[in-house]
Amino acid sequence: MKGFLEDANYSIGLLDEGVRVGDVIDNCIYEHTLNGKNAFFVGDLGKLIKQHIHWQNVMAPIKPFYNVKYNSAPGVLEILAALGTGFACSNKTEMALIQDLGISPENIIYTSPCKQASQIKYAAKIGVNILTCDSELELKKIARNHPNAKLLLHIATEDNNGDEEMNMTFGTTLKNCRHLMECAKELNVQIIGVKFHVSNSCKELQVYKHAISDARCVFDMAEEFGFTMNMLNIGGGFTDHELDLEKVNHVVSPLLDIYFPEESGVNVIAEPGFYYVSSAFTLAVNIIAKKTVQSTEPLLSKMGQTESDGQVFIYYMNDGIYGSFASKLSQNFTTIPEVHKKYKEDEPLFASSLWGPSCDELDQIVETCLLPELSIGDWLLFDNMGSEREMVDLDLGIKFITAFGNNKPLPDPVKMEPWGITSLDVKNTFIKGGSQLVSFEKNKPLPVLQEKGTGLPEPH
Repeated sequence: MKGFLEDANYSIGLLDEGVRVGDVIDNCIYEHTLNGKNAFFVGDLGKLIKQHIHWQNVMAPIKPFYNVKYNSAPGVLEILAALGTGFACSNKTEMALIQDLGISPENIIYTSPCKQASQIKYAAKIGVNILTCDSELELKKIARNHPNAKLLLHIATEDNNGDEEMNMTFGTTLKNCRHLMECAKELNVQIIGVKFHVSNSCKELQVYKHAISDARCVFDMAEEFGFTMNMLNIGGGFTDHELDLEKVNHVVSPLLDIYFPEESGVNVIAEPGFYYVSSAFTLAVNIIAKKTVQSTEPLLSKMGQTESDGQVFIYYMNDGIYGSFASKLSQNFTTIPEVHKKYKEDEPLFASSLWGPSCDELDQIVETCLLPELSIGDWLLFDNMGSEREMVDLDLGIKFITAFGNNKPLPDPVKMEPWGITSLDVKNTFIKGGSQLVSFEKNKPLPVLQEKGTGLPEPH
């Protein structure tokens, strides 16, 4: 794994069979309790591979172009690169990260709807030629700065979900597509396909029916102008639930067979991001302050009944909205934390509110939940935190582990080889790092695993 292993701050390896994610978290908490109680992530790389195998089994032949903005941690990018995914990048930084992995420019698309001229020039310089476009101004900007650009027209979808109104902000109408094609002809810019996006908050999968039908109309329109169309991008918005992906495929697959059959020569791609990484990461945070109030206080008036006598706790954690929970500003956050310490089943539960360390009124992470009484220094675990886009820029440790242990069978090669993935490829991806704890923690030496036994470091 090119850059990941060459960086002195990072290491990757295999855990012994039988070691659970919980064991690694326990060990990390033990170390952090001794060394400063910093918040940290634990990432299970094995889940990335399992998600990819599931995608290939359900969504093939739609090729995934991983949406880098969801998580650009080196371990994530290099595993997905080894699995053969493409990459959807929204800025120069992301394109540079993927280029450093040795990925062919043909497997990179520049998807930002609002591009800086300097970054368009950078894409041209490194050979990233496929870009998305949804307006005349953007088209002219691309024409001026990228002579070899190949455009995907981004069309709007009819997602009328009340929770998300952004879908109509980006994406052009069918009527305007004709005007954009006229402009592209005048500017000598190639149009090679169509992109649309259905948000993960959309509950009506029939939106795909209208979007794919509209895409077919754009393809037919493009033929009138002499454009050679060969790519359809059905966007992202895929959740990490297996059944949800199967539901999407149940709607999309027959539509593609009708409008874009295999013999048409159209390459169908998608931009899964959340799907790959969300469930692969757990965030551990520490309680740094605490206060007790009565539930009659206005701040907690919305809290439900508890098993206590009205006592309510407000806890302050060492991570918040200006760190790992930044996405809470733009999306609903419903994760309820798990208490790391053991407590009795009959222990009373109290209405609790969780806040970040800034004391800012925006820094409320969980408005209300039921928890046993916690003490300063206790730990909380938040699952499904892999799509927190800021994690790589934070001064937090990230421990990477994998479910494929030294003595544990790798996935069935029969299910993987049709897409160019073999058990040997996956095994080599992980073995290169030796037998150290899989880690992505900055400026910290890594403990050496025991060759036998639990696979965890000896306590210091």
